[in-house]
Amino acid sequence: MQLAVESVLLTLSILFFLSILAGKAGYKFGVPALLLFLVVGMAFGSDGLGIDFSNIQVAQTIGSVALCIILFSGGMDTKISDIKPILSQGVILATLGVLLTALFTGVAVWYVFGATMKSAGVGFLTALLLASTMSSTDSASVFSILRSKGLHLKNNLKPMLELESGSNDPMAYVLTITLISLIGMDSEPNYWLAVGNLFLQLIIGGTAGFVGGKLAVFTNNHLRIDNKSLYPILIFTFCIFIFSITYFIKGNGYLAVYIGGLVIGNSQVVHKRSSLNFFDGMAWMSQLLMFLTLGLLINPSELIPIIVPGLIISFIMIFITRPLSVFLCLLPFPKMAIKDKTFISWVGLRGAVPIIFAITVLASGIPQAGLIFNIVFFCTLISLIVQGTSLSLVSKWLGLADKPDKTKDLHDFDVEFSDEIKSVTSEIKVTENALKDGHYLMDLKLPEKTIVVMVKRDGKYFVPNGKTSLAADDMLLVITDDYTALRETYDRLGMPY
Repeated sequence: MQLAVESVLLTLSILFFLSILAGKAGYKFGVPALLLFLVVGMAFGSDGLGIDFSNIQVAQTIGSVALCIILFSGGMDTKISDIKPILSQGVILATLGVLLTALFTGVAVWYVFGATMKSAGVGFLTALLLASTMSSTDSASVFSILRSKGLHLKNNLKPMLELESGSNDPMAYVLTITLISLIGMDSEPNYWLAVGNLFLQLIIGGTAGFVGGKLAVFTNNHLRIDNKSLYPILIFTFCIFIFSITYFIKGNGYLAVYIGGLVIGNSQVVHKRSSLNFFDGMAWMSQLLMFLTLGLLINPSELIPIIVPGLIISFIMIFITRPLSVFLCLLPFPKMAIKDKTFISWVGLRGAVPIIFAITVLASGIPQAGLIFNIVFFCTLISLIVQGTSLSLVSKWLGLADKPDKTKDLHDFDVEFSDEIKSVTSEIKVTENALKDGHYLMDLKLPEKTIVVMVKRDGKYFVPNGKTSLAADDMLLVITDDYTALRETYDRLGMPY
């Protein structure tokens, strides 16, 4: 048994390492990292190197915990000040947009299977279930690509897409669970009861998330812990608590953890920066683990019979049902440009979440569950390839991409400042040209809004003053009020910004 555990750990470590290398390559070439994680899992699966993994219950557990962490982290990273101007659009897309996408896609799936695989016996409710699992979008892979290209989006599109992507998963989950229950009923389904349960779960989930987030903030700020590294663990404990307690009070746990993360991320919290970094890493590890699990779970040979309907459904979602849903939802906002709506339509990227929901369907044991799982997997794969690899290109075509004011990551100074401190930090390497007016710090003639807080020389650090003598190749840690002051600093030192 000990040898088996060691073998599993060795295999996992190799898979994680290869996935991280794949993710690094994805950042460089603009390929979604999640797609590469998936490829690594498939390469090691039963149709690849022969790792046989077919435990649906374990996969479902991994998926549920992973999604819980991903949504909580997404909530913590979302700033309410950024989403306020586009709150109405984001909420409509995350609720009505999901419903319309599921409905339109469900009709299309029903028709496609009737035309290509009539023998599969896919009914309308089953088609709606399949569509519901794919009705939400994946934010992590979208913005990992945009960040890898150094792009940001104009017209408040980034916060709008973050809000939609972070908050639309609960709606898709409720639809999925509701349809599983309807299909599993022996008697005539009670649709009104199902709709009532849907809204009840969302209301309870939202309330539980808000209360749980406030409780987490209060506890974190008043519970004095000597070991500072335990503060992120405390927040993680509340993440799991909010998710699980919401389940017992019959609410939607996924909505609860997103709201809880949103409350915590927008509150004054002790050691907030370390908690944000902790959950950013946890979210990526969760996605990595989820896609590795999926890659191991899937047998590529099973995808061959569904290639034709899978391709048709994929392109119907990409080019018809998603754009139709987006344009209908945004009709009340006529001032929004068509190119903005077009890009939002294109960012209907499928990722980890539809796969997790498909595993839930598979674990339910309903008829055609295996077919649903394979179709969802195939459509996710196509979405990652077609939309994921072209997001930055489409944003440029539409004129929505712009180079942001950005400083290079700090390499010589391992320091971080809270988001509440509205300043810009950068490191500057001293050149001979910068010292032409004198070797003292006071001779640099820095702008009033710029201060040098630390110097690194020959591997040693010290705090300077005006009479500190500088030398070429010294590294300076500077803090300015804004990017305008930072650009002026570079100009005065004769350096390119």
